[in-house]
Amino acid sequence: MEIIAADMEWQALAKKALSGECLTLEEGLSVLEADNDEVLPLLQAAFKVRKHFYGKKVKLNMIINAKSGLCPEDCGYCSQSIVSTAQVKKYTLLDKDTLLAGAREAMARKAGTYCIVAAGKGPTDKELDQVVDAVREIRETMPLKICACLGILKDEQAERLAEAGVHRYNHNLNTSKANYTSITTTHTYDQRIETVEKVKTHGMSPCSGVIIGMGETNQEIVEMAYALREIDADSIPINFLNAIPGTPLEHAGRTPSMKALKVLALFRFICPSKEIRVAGGREINLRTLQPLSLYAANSLFVGDYLTTAGQDVGADHQMIEDLGFEIELSAL
Repeated sequence: MEIIAADMEWQALAKKALSGECLTLEEGLSVLEADNDEVLPLLQAAFKVRKHFYGKKVKLNMIINAKSGLCPEDCGYCSQSIVSTAQVKKYTLLDKDTLLAGAREAMARKAGTYCIVAAGKGPTDKELDQVVDAVREIRETMPLKICACLGILKDEQAERLAEAGVHRYNHNLNTSKANYTSITTTHTYDQRIETVEKVKTHGMSPCSGVIIGMGETNQEIVEMAYALREIDADSIPINFLNAIPGTPLEHAGRTPSMKALKVLALFRFICPSKEIRVAGGREINLRTLQPLSLYAANSLFVGDYLTTAGQDVGADHQMIEDLGFEIELSAL
């Protein structure tokens, strides 16, 4: 009887999400604090919502680390930050030919979205010129959705990116407002919100997500989901901390696999119609349970991340096929 009651509870949350109602804090916490024995019925309920909006299609995204290891920010999770001693490659913004080659690689990996990511507080005018030049040629020659992630933007920079053809701009909230200063001090949570709003003003689709496993409470995880619902992020990457040696968070423990699945279900319930992406750290946090993540999420990064290796692309394609799901070949 307890199993049936729990199943009915999760189905009630799915029904609430599909009706457009937001989960209460108590309901959100119930998802994160559910017994591990309830994870399968919980995912079944999340899948009901996911299937309503996305069927069995999976969106694939590929990142290119367009500028590496020269960031003046002090983000505690990042191997490229000024406070990191991690051994990472350091280089200025890649040239246009290299960015174009990355776009062709994204297409070879069946990724519909190509993400140009550059570490730093925000782009210089010269860097923006380089990105704009590459984006224009990609748009003219390849059927790819382009996402840029270049840090905090000025109005005129956002306008130029939109005019060049950038479809989406990523600027993650990363953690809760209450937890923010324990992670980063060189910019504020509010500055991140402002950048997301600026992106929307200039007609680009907002992409913003979180990193789970940085000392936040369960209540703060629910609050993160509320914040992303409030700013109406179209695409929400859910990262699970990969604690890199040499970073301030190097000793943080991994998120248990079952907890990670509950987090994905929570975000599906609170942001039901949005692209929920299983992002960085999925390989070491979800481990063998990665396939189950796609019952709540509908999107993956394929290939490597910024400074860490991802799962083999062939293994990702096989995982999707084995689930009976289908890669969405065009994101346009």
